[in-house]
Amino acid sequence: MTEPELLLALDQGTSSSRAIVFDARARIRGLGQVELPATYPRPGWVEQDPLEILETQVAAAREALAAAGAEASAIGALGITNQRETTVAWDVAGTPLSPAIVWQDRRTADRCAELQAAGVESPVRERTGLLLDPYFSATKMAWLLDAIPDGRDRAAAGDIRLGTVDSWLVDRLTGGHVFATDPSNASRTLLFDLHDRGWSTSLGETFGVPLAALPEIRSSDGDFGEVDAAWLGAPIPIRGILGDQQAALFGQGCFALGEAKNTYGTGCFLLMTTGADVPAPPPGLLATLGWTLGSQGTSYALEGSVFVAGAAVRWLRDALGMIPDAASVEALAASVPDAGGVTVVPAFAGLGAPYWDPDARGAVLGITAGTSAAHFARATLEAIAQQTVDLVEALEAGGAPRLRTLRADGGAAGNDLLLQLQADLLGRPVVRSSIAETTALGAALVAGLATGLWSSLDELSGLNPPARMFEPQATESWRRTMRDRWRDAVARIRSGSGSAS
Repeated sequence: MTEPELLLALDQGTSSSRAIVFDARARIRGLGQVELPATYPRPGWVEQDPLEILETQVAAAREALAAAGAEASAIGALGITNQRETTVAWDVAGTPLSPAIVWQDRRTADRCAELQAAGVESPVRERTGLLLDPYFSATKMAWLLDAIPDGRDRAAAGDIRLGTVDSWLVDRLTGGHVFATDPSNASRTLLFDLHDRGWSTSLGETFGVPLAALPEIRSSDGDFGEVDAAWLGAPIPIRGILGDQQAALFGQGCFALGEAKNTYGTGCFLLMTTGADVPAPPPGLLATLGWTLGSQGTSYALEGSVFVAGAAVRWLRDALGMIPDAASVEALAASVPDAGGVTVVPAFAGLGAPYWDPDARGAVLGITAGTSAAHFARATLEAIAQQTVDLVEALEAGGAPRLRTLRADGGAAGNDLLLQLQADLLGRPVVRSSIAETTALGAALVAGLATGLWSSLDELSGLNPPARMFEPQATESWRRTMRDRWRDAVARIRSGSGSAS
């Protein structure tokens, strides 16, 4: 193995910053991880410190290099993947002007409702593939400009930079020399036209965001400058960027029409590859740009986003004290044959796809004097799987290809009981990939393509083969009963103000 065959992937997530060194066979040679805290200053608000995002990511990269026994000079290229809609504002000197507003934050729900009432959702959806929801970046950016003194004037003059986490990291890692993003992240802002593949002046006017404050859009496998040697000890070319869910789709090798993956992380994110044409999203789901590669062109995807998945397991641990750590949930849930009639709907931050109800709140239904912590645990895993079935059903009802198998990745995909429940509730096989770190892998693969380590998508297809397939074992009668119970529970917590059009 020669030195340029090592790749470094930065995986900046919601709950931690991770970094992984991969070799030319996509084997992990070193991994680093540093937890990233969030704060909740008001109900529905979720914030992070931009400097902590940067510092934890650099610390994770140093840890990964040390674990691999590699110097920065041995890394041929670096790829970045990131939590997507989280929004950062900073000045041209690199000083954050406020806390980052995390993708889960709901503070702009009223503004989204105002825009819906003004009748702008339909044209916005046609151009962006998205819905008017506080999940996306544009209303976060507008809120920040309102909160920063003279924010909008300064942004229009180019004195303020607004971006998602990838552009913040690139800006700081290159010492402010490169302020850029890629199309996969840009497509999550409500300011990117899927058809023209660029920032839209009219969308900027709709949301009150001056385009002068936004990063340059470069190909996902483009040249994003070099990491300054002061950070890691030697300069490293940044040659790939993908938003985390598109990176997982890429890392899973879902390059063909109708192939889909579900990432079980803080939330659940199901993406299905649709090819080179902009897809018409089914009701309640999103169209998004998958990636743009200089040698391969652009690929689009359909997406469903569940806001709370692994976060519900942390709720059992931190708020209820039912488990000592997240890994314990499987054994506890497996200690009972079923959830004892309990249904958990973890709408802690409203409901995402396909309901898009920001005012919905969570509930636990069906408890009795005999309900135990084990029933809570099993019902929580069932809720994660049920929400994923909602997404698949919405995809197929909207005309998407019938899903043959569902590829699974993310931290919770290591939970055998969860994936078996998923297969049973979905009625289709669920496949766990052999490389669990598919998000980081996707960023590394794009960087490797950019530098010529690999030459084609076909060459990448065999790098992450299936590790285990979970076949459906439950009866159709059981599945119908469980789905009916879930739908009834969701209906009970709906606020009636959500949008699914």
